[in-house]
Amino acid sequence: MYWFQIISIIGSFALLIFVINSIRRGILKERYSILWLAAAVVIIALSLKKGLLDAVARLLGVAYPPSLLFLVAFIFVLLILLHFSIVISIFHEKNKILTQEITLLKHILKEAGIITPDIAGKDE
Repeated sequence: MYWFQIISIIGSFALLIFVINSIRRGILKERYSILWLAAAVVIIALSLKKGLLDAVARLLGVAYPPSLLFLVAFIFVLLILLHFSIVISIFHEKNKILTQEITLLKHILKEAGIITPDIAGKDE
């Protein structure tokens, strides 16, 4: 077993354990952990089976098979970044709409005399 294989096995198992523990403790939600779990499993599979790594590297035209592990990890990181960018964009839009609705409600309550202008303006 080569040093890169040992390091990648240890690293991918550490990632897998970290993600599972984060899910178990409620720090990471299940729907956001799918890509992390997939990345860990794929890297474990490619690390444990050197023949599989060599075959996939040969199929993709990668001259140095261990660099394929880094490519796979990099692709998963890019997918995770894209996923979180989409989630952040959705939350940003929802937050903007919610802020506008709260402002309208404050204005309506102030106009109806239910709240005084000094209370309505505290958050602004």
